[in-house]
This record gives sequence, structure tokens and C-alpha cells, in this order.
Amino acid sequence: MYIIAGLGNPGKQYEGTRHNIGWQVIDALADKHGIRVLENKFKGLIGKGMINGEKVILVKPLTYMNLSGECIGEIVNYFKIDETFELIVIADDISLDVGFIRTRKKGSAGGHNGLKSIIAHLGHENFIRMKMGVGDKPAGYDLADYVLGHFNKEENEILAESKKNAVLAIETIIGDGIDKAMNLYNTKKENKKKAPKTEEV
Repeated sequence: MYIIAGLGNPGKQYEGTRHNIGWQVIDALADKHGIRVLENKFKGLIGKGMINGEKVILVKPLTYMNLSGECIGEIVNYFKIDETFELIVIADDISLDVGFIRTRKKGSAGGHNGLKSIIAHLGHENFIRMKMGVGDKPAGYDLADYVLGHFNKEENEILAESKKNAVLAIETIIGDGIDKAMNLYNTKKENKKKAPKTEEV
């Protein structure tokens, strides 16, 4: 069984913001596979279904980003999965251009508070994370204001395609393994302004 969690913040004011791209990917995955993510449990909204013949639980934490680990830790412990390969976490990344995807088997939080919280609650960094590029903040912008801001029309058009690719990558992880998903869907180009730290695969 796989637990697939998209990070974000609850509340209408956060819908469609850069920080909530994880929720958008969960919505796209749920729509494609007919899964209703409506049950309020484990400090999050969850939905159960099947993808590529495997049971999955889709999760949208309701703890707010900085406390994402409270939700993920509870659900991982309850279902007793092996989080080193049965947990997939989707989060935004300002070090990647809008629409670009990078999936890794493990790695540091890279300054992302949601991932930092999950690592703290699990006690290790060894879980699959899919980073969705939202672009680096323009000069003079406050980081919090930027990630809580909304995409423009052009960016949303780009994201529509990247969300489809994110769904395909998740399906590939479940059906054929993480290595094939990384080979097929990881984007090579990086945001030149702020290159991400090198992470072990």
C-alpha cells in the first residue's frame, strides 16, 4: 500500500497558491482515478483507492505546512507502511523553474518547512519526495509572500502539463519503480538563479 501526500495549507485563501501545488497534484491524481479525498482523519483529508493494482491512500494534511509531519507521522504509524518506499510526498520547490519536476528517493528538507516537519516526525530523510517547481522569488520579494502568492495565467498553463506529468510519474513509481519514474519524468533544467543542493539518489 502507498501513502501519497500533497503538502499545502487549508483554507480558501490558500487555494491555487505556490505552496499548495502538492494539493493540486493530489486533486489531479484523485480526479484521474476516481478517488474522493474527503474523509477527515489523521489531521488531514484522506481518500482510499487503487492505482496500478495497488491500494493507495491520498492525503492532504490540514495541519498547515509547518506541521505537516503531525499528519504524515500519524498515518504512517497507523497503517504500518515502510515509508522508505511506500510514502510519496509532493511539495513545492522554489529552486526549480515553474512546471519542472524532480523526484528523489531521499534527501534533506532543503529549507522546506513541510519536509522538515515530516523528517522530524519520521526520524529520517529516507522517503520519496516529488518536488514541483514554482520558480524562484523575484528580487525584493518576501519569501513567505511569494510562496503564498498565486500563479499567473501563463504559469498555470505550464502547470497544467506538469501536473499531468506528476500524475504519470506517481503511477510509474507504483507500477514500475522509482528509478524508471526518475528517468522518465525528472526535469534536467534548473532555475539558474538558485541551484538546489545536490542530493543523494
